[in-house]
Amino acid sequence: MNTANLQLEGLLVAIAAVNQALVAKGVLATEEIDRALAISEQTALGDERLTEDLSPSNRDAVLFPIRLLRLANNMAGDRGVPPFAELARAVGESKAPYNDQL
Repeated sequence: MNTANLQLEGLLVAIAAVNQALVAKGVLATEEIDRALAISEQTALGDERLTEDLSPSNRDAVLFPIRLLRLANNMAGDRGVPPFAELARAVGESKAPYNDQL
């Protein structure tokens, strides 16, 4: 596996843990984090480069971190953030085809 992928995996897990800590301390609510991530996902989807110049698999690559963090935020519980592999699988299972793939 490419070491950059491993570094990104670690970074995403760290960000998910920070988000959970913000919720636990009452700084932000889970819904506020989800809303911010949803806005970033829609902003990325609205980027003309993303929709016009990139293949569906490359679009998924751009959106993967946002979608993973949203799931981590919504799935976090008393035991903490689910493992990366579980989150990555959930991202794959939850994605719908793009309009140009129908």
